[in-house]
Amino acid sequence: MSNEAVGGIVDNQHAIDTEPQYVDAPMTAAAAFLVLTINDGEEAAAKARSVVASTGDLIKDVNIRAADHIFTCNVGISHDAWGRLTDKPLPKELKPFTEIKGSVHTAVATPGDLLFHIRADSVDLVIEFEKLVLEAFGDSVTCVDDVSGFRYFDGRDLLEFIDGTANPEGLALRADTIVGDEDPDYAGGAYVVTQKYLHDLPRWRSESTENQERVIGRTKFDNVELPDAGPADQKSHKTLCTIKDEDGEHDILRDNMPFAVPGKGEYGTYFIGYSRYLWVVEKMLERMFVGDPVGKYDQILDVSRAVTGTTFFVPSREFVKNLDG
Repeated sequence: MSNEAVGGIVDNQHAIDTEPQYVDAPMTAAAAFLVLTINDGEEAAAKARSVVASTGDLIKDVNIRAADHIFTCNVGISHDAWGRLTDKPLPKELKPFTEIKGSVHTAVATPGDLLFHIRADSVDLVIEFEKLVLEAFGDSVTCVDDVSGFRYFDGRDLLEFIDGTANPEGLALRADTIVGDEDPDYAGGAYVVTQKYLHDLPRWRSESTENQERVIGRTKFDNVELPDAGPADQKSHKTLCTIKDEDGEHDILRDNMPFAVPGKGEYGTYFIGYSRYLWVVEKMLERMFVGDPVGKYDQILDVSRAVTGTTFFVPSREFVKNLDG
């Protein structure tokens, strides 16, 4: 066998080992964000490890019934759960979500060991997967949050602005979201931060369209980006969430979804941000809650309150499959 052939085999195996989960899956009509904690005891940890490792098989079980519909799921593991599921060292940046306390608003930290980010064209596929995975876990886990998201018209949030406009595309998508040579043991993985925001819609609707656009940084009807404010002025949500340094602009992939329980008056946005570097998302949230300059926080927080905050690592498919030995 030639050296070239050997090299090809090695390269192909490396590609398999670092194949990401469905981070770049397209926006769907329905989604769910299932957050679980692993119960105490080695037996619960062993069961959870086995179920997480079988995620790929559970996805296939649903996909084979999905016909021409889209169905994907990503599983993320938190810092605190990592050592209970594997003896491998932590990914370089993985740490618990840290509360960010600003002068007025706080990004709270809440429990969560496992995240299942489920996306599908129809709600039945989402429900079927959740049913299967929770039956598999049995009493080894506790559900701490389960949010069902939906596509709202042309990709808008319930504040009626288009969401995710700045998402990377093409080659930039992988470069911005997937870990590479900077942490070779976890190449193919991604960091993900989730927050559930509840909206005060009556207060938001009491604002003029002009003021709403100033807060967001884009026009409401046609989604045109507005000019940035001056260095010492109140920055828009768009500007505060734009992270630049000497290496250029750092983007993340947002797959946010609206959610609602109208009978309870509950309307919100589930923020989920995938990134190659955790520090990028952390910097965005610091600028939002603390302000830039300090004190000039993101005014969207006056109508959108963060009630959860968790951080996970979404390993490559092969890493997940091999968790159970």
